[in-house]
Formats: sequence, structure tokens, C-alpha cells
Amino acid sequence: MSNLSILYAFLGGAIVGAGAAVLLAPEKGVNTRRKIKELLQKKGILCSDNEIDALVEQLTTEIDD
Repeated sequence: MSNLSILYAFLGGAIVGAGAAVLLAPEKGVNTRRKIKELLQKKGILCSDNEIDALVEQLTTEIDD
């Protein structure tokens, strides 16, 4: 496995882990979605509220499975 593949696997795992941690934290959904949006904006990713809701739903479904 190349070093680049390992790096991508690590980054992917870190993103999923961070998403799971944010979603499982004991805060209101509004605050959680705001934090996700702010985090993505810091990384240069602009998302609408509807896109954030869809992302949260997708991550929640994947975590539950």
C-alpha cells in the first residue's frame, strides 16, 4: 500500500470519527449543526443548512448501522 493511500485512509477515518464525536455529543441538534457548519467553513467548504441536515442524516444512519 502506498503512503498516499495510507494518508487518505487516515484522513477519512479522522473525518468520520470527528463527525461521530460531534453527533454523539450531548448537545442540541441546532448547536451541533452550527458547529459542523463552522468546522466546514474553516476548511473552506461552504454548505447550506439543507446540505448540513443531509450530512447529519447520512452520518447518523451510518453510525446506527
